Order: sequence, then C-alpha cells, then structure tokens
Amino acid sequence: MSNYKKIESALIHGGIYGDEFTKAVNVPIYQTSTYEQSGIGEEPKWEYSRTGNPTRAALEALIAELEHGSAGFAFASGMAAITAVLSLFSTGDRILISSNVYGGTFRVLDKVFNHFGISYSIEDTTDIKGLEDKITDDVRAILVESPANPLLTVTDLGAVSRLAAKHGILSIVDNTFMTPYLQRPLELGADIVIHSATKYLGGHSDVVAGLVAVNDDRLAQRLAFIQNSTGGVLGPFDSFLLIRGIKTLGVRLDRHVENAQKAAEYLSSHKAVKKVYYPGLPDAQGYEINKKQAKNGGAMISFELYENYNIKKFFSSLKLVALAESLGGVESLVCHPASMTHASIPYEVRQKVGITDGLIRLSVGIENIDDILEDIAQAIAESEE
Repeated sequence: MSNYKKIESALIHGGIYGDEFTKAVNVPIYQTSTYEQSGIGEEPKWEYSRTGNPTRAALEALIAELEHGSAGFAFASGMAAITAVLSLFSTGDRILISSNVYGGTFRVLDKVFNHFGISYSIEDTTDIKGLEDKITDDVRAILVESPANPLLTVTDLGAVSRLAAKHGILSIVDNTFMTPYLQRPLELGADIVIHSATKYLGGHSDVVAGLVAVNDDRLAQRLAFIQNSTGGVLGPFDSFLLIRGIKTLGVRLDRHVENAQKAAEYLSSHKAVKKVYYPGLPDAQGYEINKKQAKNGGAMISFELYENYNIKKFFSSLKLVALAESLGGVESLVCHPASMTHASIPYEVRQKVGITDGLIRLSVGIENIDDILEDIAQAIAESEE
C-alpha cells in the first residue's frame, strides 16, 4: 500500500506498483493458470490463478487503497461482484434495496437468489426513519446506490451505515457512478463497496469487470472464500487493462464532470425538457447531502422531454452521442432505461419508482462540450412533433 495522501497520486502509484523482478513501472500481465511449487506440503504464495494471480492481486490492492479499505476483490463483471456479495446471505434472509437500482441487481435478486430463499424489499432509502421501520428480524443488509441508477437519487450513506450498524446488519453501497475519486462509502461507515469497474474505473469501454472493497477482516475472509469457491474472477489481461484505466481516472472524471455540469444546466433551461435529474444542480433532490458526502455531482444525467417530443426520433437523430448500454466511457452514451438497462424490472414497479417510458439516461463523455450540446440540440429539434 502506498498510503499517498492525495488520491490523484494513489491512482497512479497505489496498490502494488511496478514489478520487483524487472523494475518495470507497470505490473506485468502474468498470463498463467498455474505456478511451479518448490515442494509437497509447503504453502506457496501462488498456486492457481483462480485462487490468486499477481496482476489481479495488484488491482485488488489498488481498489482497497483507493476506497480506504483493508481488502479488495476483482471479478469478471459487476454482476459477478454483486453475486459474490449476495452469496454472503442465507435462506430466510431479506435485503432492503434502493427504490431505483441497476436492473441487473434487481434481476439477480428477483430471479436467482429468490430460489435460494433470499428475499428483498424495495424501499425509499432517502427516508431514514421510514427505512428503519422496515428493518424486521429477517433483514440482514441494506443495499443502496447513491446517486442511484437511473434517477440519480441521493441517499445519506452515513445515515444508512449508522442505521445498519445500530441493527447489526450490513450496509452495502454500489459506488459505480461516483468511484472512489468522488466518493468513498467505507469512510462514511459502509461495510461493503461494489463497483461495476466496466464503467468509469476502466473508462474506455474495452473491459468488463467488477470490484469489491471492505474494511473488515472477517468479511474479507468470507469474500475471499466465496471468490475462490465460485470462481468468477477477473483474468490477468483484464486486470492489467483496469489498472491502466484507473491511472487516468482523475483527469478523465474532472473532464466528465465539467461537461456534465454544463450539460445539466443546458438541459434545465431547454424548453423541450420537462425534468432533469442531476445531483450537481442546486434544486436537485439530495443536493446538500450529495455535496456533503461526494466531491461533486458526477457525470450521469437523466432527463425527460415533454410529450410533444418523440424520444424514438430523438435517439435515432443523435450523431455524436451513441445509443448504447453501459456508461462511464470516454465517449458520450445515451440509453432508454425502460427498454434497456432496467427492462428486467416489471412495468408496474418502474412506474411506481419513477422510471417512466420517457426517461432518457445520458453518460456525458469527455468530448468537446460544444459538440455534445450541439448534437443533443439537433436531436431534440428533430424529435419535435
């Protein structure tokens, strides 16, 4: 661990830096499945790459340091990371989840873990008193996203963590939208932090990965056992790509956020836009809480157009901004949550939590902001009926 005080330095030099054998400044890609052992009965540092790999270990040390945790774990996808964390629970356990979460999180709980007798309840995690009233004897964890996907709902992570600790349950935070550069939930008292590292941490839409960080030795031991037993680990080449992506996280996010703030302000003043969801706007839900627990509003925006605008035409008219799943890459991406990222959530549930058929989610890239806004403007104009 480098223990650099400034995260901009830790992004580059943190975790396990370089290579002790060659003095290369980059951790090599240890593309091997197994390791020669010196003798029977001895305990080697490396034995099999599902259990441990030096390139993956460097990445895991890096995310632990960046999140100010004691241990990190790298998985083959964000969903593999979430699945490993949910595997901590047993039949009869119930998990409280935010009222708008990534559709994949909902799906794995609703369609997979329910077969094992692990249930969930969708709750408004912004209402701390109301949330406490929902903690019954079978509740074992609160899983939140803040800002949440796709309505950018802000939850007081410190308050949720204190509530969970009071009741002896786990607080789990999906920190994908913010990354440790903008927000560190473990410092706010959370037990487990999850990332879809495919997004901002990788940053270039060229790797699929998931990361977990904890600050408790017992939790670390349990997750290490689950990771090795279930085997959804990240390979060495993808681990290398992710370390490389993280090195530029600071400069990328600075540009992402600068662009997003301008885009949110532009959309808020546009005559065609009914509503904008962005935690960096002073009138946004949770603005003050987000300001307290995060560096800024991040780079994700959701918005709705008025009814006399055809969103299908809006999507098809975009030229620079790509209609695509995922987010957090250097390129600007737009999606329709109701039919894409959150399609697995039943219609009635989407309507109840506010994920309407007219909702548009925008991942603001690092292109020139004038080009981004010009593309959005012409697409809106083309969509007017």
